[in-house]
Amino acid sequence: MAKKKSIFVCQNCGHESPKWMGKCSECGEWNTMVEEVDFSKAAGKENTRERGVYSKPKPLSEISYIGDKRYPTMNEELDRVLGGGIVPGGMILLGGDPGIGKSTLLLQTTEALGNQGHKILYISGEESEQQLKMRGERMQVKSENIYFLSEINIPYILGIILEERPDIVIIDSIQTMYSPDITSAPGSVSQIRENTGALMQIAKKDNISMILVGHVTKDGSIAGPRVLEHMVDTVLYFEGEKYHTYRILRGVKNRFGSTNEIGIFEMTENGLQTVVNPSEMMLDSRPQNTCGSVVVPCMEGTRPLLIELQGLVSASGFGNPRRMSTGMDYNRMVLLMAIMEKRLGIQMQTVDAYINVVGGIKIDEPALDLGVVAVLYSSLRDFQIPGDLMILGEVGLTGEVRNIQHIDKRLMEGLKLGFKRCIIPKGNQKGISLKGMEIIPVDNIRSALDILN
Repeated sequence: MAKKKSIFVCQNCGHESPKWMGKCSECGEWNTMVEEVDFSKAAGKENTRERGVYSKPKPLSEISYIGDKRYPTMNEELDRVLGGGIVPGGMILLGGDPGIGKSTLLLQTTEALGNQGHKILYISGEESEQQLKMRGERMQVKSENIYFLSEINIPYILGIILEERPDIVIIDSIQTMYSPDITSAPGSVSQIRENTGALMQIAKKDNISMILVGHVTKDGSIAGPRVLEHMVDTVLYFEGEKYHTYRILRGVKNRFGSTNEIGIFEMTENGLQTVVNPSEMMLDSRPQNTCGSVVVPCMEGTRPLLIELQGLVSASGFGNPRRMSTGMDYNRMVLLMAIMEKRLGIQMQTVDAYINVVGGIKIDEPALDLGVVAVLYSSLRDFQIPGDLMILGEVGLTGEVRNIQHIDKRLMEGLKLGFKRCIIPKGNQKGISLKGMEIIPVDNIRSALDILN
C-alpha cells in the first residue's frame, strides 16, 4: 500500500504547497493553508481511472448532434439569463447570499420543469425531508416528477443518480457534500473539487443536467477553489439585499448563451415573480422637483435598463471628507470627483459626497460617468435636473465625453417611458436613427453642465 503524503492547500484559491505557509503565495491571503492528504500520490494505479474515461476519440463528423435542445423553465427572466433554458448535460453553478432566494427560485423552477414531464432529483444537504416538504407545500410544488433526497454522502448520491436516471439533478449545496475517501471536512477545497469532478463526469457521460448551489464568501465570491467556476458551464449570481423586494440574477459565465445577462425578480409571499418592465420598476418612486437626481440608460447584457442615479454633496465636518458609493465602483466615483476638481475648478476637497444607484442594482459600465458628474454638480449647486432629460456618456481624464455602445437601444427604452431629451457623447450623434427625442450632443463635461444650468 502506498504511503500517504500530506500537502497544504489554500482554502481560498486552492493553491497547493508541500509545506505550511502563513501567507498563500498565490492569492496573498493569510492563515488559509490547511493540511490535507495528497491522494494523487497516495492512491494506486487501480484508482486513477474513473467512470466515463474509457470513451474513444472520434472525428467531428462522427459525433451525433441533435441541435440546440434545451429544457425551458417557463420563467422568462431565468430563460433569458440561461440563453433559452437548461442545456442537457450542462452544469450550472448558482451562488448568492444566505436568504436571498436561491432555494425558492430552484423549487419554482422544478415545479415548472416537472409539469413538462422532466424527472427531477432535488438533493439537499442542508434540510431534512420534512423541511423540504414544508417548504414545497408553501411554494405549492405538486408535480409527481420531483423526487427529494436529504443526503450528503457523494458515493451514495452518485449511485442514486445512476439508478434513478433523472433529467435534472439539483445539489443544494455543493459545500455540504462529503466524500469519505477524502479526509478533509465538508466545504474544504479538496472536497469541493473532487465532488464536483465526480458529478461532472456523470453529467457529461449520461447527459444529465446538474444545478449546483454554492455558498458565497463575505466579499461576494463563491466559496471554495476558483477552479469550481472553471469546471461548470454556467455561473449565475443571485444579487440583492434580503430585506429589499427586488432580486437580480446575473450570468457571469455561460458557454451556451450570452454573458453578463440579468433577470429581475420581485420577492412576494408566493415566491419570486418576474418583473415585466424593470425600467418602469426602477423609476416607480422617483422624486420630483429635487436636486441630485437623474436617469441614465444603461445596458445589462442585451437589455436596456433605465436607472435612477442619485447624488448628495454636503459640507464636511471633519478634516478628511467622506465619500460613499452604493451600486457603482467607489474608485470610479473618486476619479470622477478628481476630474471635476481639475477640469472645472470646483473645490471638492472640503465636501462629503455620496452616490446611490436606486433599486439595489450594481452598474459597472462607463456610460454612468456623465450622470455621476451631473448629479454631484446638481447637488453642489442646488439646482434641479429636468425630469424629462436623460444623461449618458463615458468621461475621460481630460474631461472629454467619449462614445458608448448600443445608443439606439438606450434611447428607444427612454422614449417608451416618456423621456423627451437626452445628453449624449458628440461622437454618437452620427449613428442615431431614432426619431421623437431631442438629442443634445456634448464633447466635454463643461459643455454638458452648461446645458443643465
